[in-house]
Amino acid sequence: MFVALRTRNYRLWASGQIVSLVGTWMQRVAQDWLVLTLSNGNALAVGIVMALQFGPTLFLSVWGGVLADRYDKRRILIATQVSMALCALVLGLLDVGGLVALWHVYLIAFLLGCASAIDAPARQSFTIEMVGKESLPNAIALNSMTFNTARIIGPAISGVLITLIGTGWVFLLNVGTFTGVLIALLMMNARELFTAPQAERGKGQVREGFRYVWGRTDLRVLMVAVFMVSTFGLNFPISLAVLARNTFERGADAYGLLSTTLAVGTLAGATIAAKRKTPPRLRTFLGAAAAFGAFEILVGLMPTYVLVAIMLVPTGALTLTFTTAAMNILQMSVPSEMRGRVMGIYMLCFLGGTPLGSPVLGWLADVLDPRAPLVIGGAISLVSGIGAALYLMRHQRVRLKVRRPDAGRYLPVVELHNVLEPHPVVVCDATEQAVEASRDPRS
Repeated sequence: MFVALRTRNYRLWASGQIVSLVGTWMQRVAQDWLVLTLSNGNALAVGIVMALQFGPTLFLSVWGGVLADRYDKRRILIATQVSMALCALVLGLLDVGGLVALWHVYLIAFLLGCASAIDAPARQSFTIEMVGKESLPNAIALNSMTFNTARIIGPAISGVLITLIGTGWVFLLNVGTFTGVLIALLMMNARELFTAPQAERGKGQVREGFRYVWGRTDLRVLMVAVFMVSTFGLNFPISLAVLARNTFERGADAYGLLSTTLAVGTLAGATIAAKRKTPPRLRTFLGAAAAFGAFEILVGLMPTYVLVAIMLVPTGALTLTFTTAAMNILQMSVPSEMRGRVMGIYMLCFLGGTPLGSPVLGWLADVLDPRAPLVIGGAISLVSGIGAALYLMRHQRVRLKVRRPDAGRYLPVVELHNVLEPHPVVVCDATEQAVEASRDPRS
């Protein structure tokens, strides 16, 4: 379950991340609450902030992937983490000083989004360089455990601190938590990294990345499903804040508790993923997308605050299954020199739709009902998962090929060729040793 932690560099990374991510989640809750306070509870304003924060992903994440393929990922991460810490520092000082206005939050959210768009592809593709391909699925699951442990702790702390000392001090505390991951990056032994070959500088590298993804049916379907679910289904920063404040008439601590219960579910899902001995398959990803949509609809229909909190636990577990399955499929099946660009395209699909979905869902919460983002987003996710599965069932082609015996083999090799697999899947490889073993009557 913790095999990736045998690697010193990854132990440093995981320990630094847990500290930094707690602060990140504290800031996310504080930022949402600050926007609601400055805008008198306007859900559209929260949607605009999310759009500005994730909007840079549309034009920077793929370029961030190109940088990750070309240059030292560790140095890129140091630069982006320092940039994000400075954004938190400025926002905290403005808030504590009583000078903060809504446009300040909008501007800083945009700058934070620019740094995050460069950071994400480098961070995702750096995991395999810390642990190697053999331990990658376990490391991805442990990353999710770290992320969601912080997601449990951070919002709960933030909700209490906002009530006691206000949002500004929460931003300033987050600045200090960035030291955890920065120290970890600086202490790593570069000689122990599984460094991937760096891509040469050249024209058309972004187009090459898109062409590679579009040319593979499995990646194309995965990216479309990720875009639809993340754009409309993963809307919890808007929906939970508005639900707590406007529907159940509760404070920031109640919003923090809802975020925590969602994270409890995702942590449970990460624990299961870490125990998995084989990487998740495409059907796991599609099933999780459809099931997540169904449970999100149920969350939106729950009549009481307590029932909403309870239903968020299985919803969170399915969210984690959906995202870790996508990450494993992508990182395990693409060449190392293309991994940064593919992860950049993944982040474009995962976060790039937020500028579209967040304002729309925030507007629906204002004009219809605070529950509308959950119900509508869940329905879109459910249809996306089912639709992607039906598309693959209709378009995939499987054929059987028998290859003549090679030297040293008595029997032919049987392969299944499928458009969803980048390479043939060998299902029968009868070597000399296998033939000798079959002569034993007990075999």
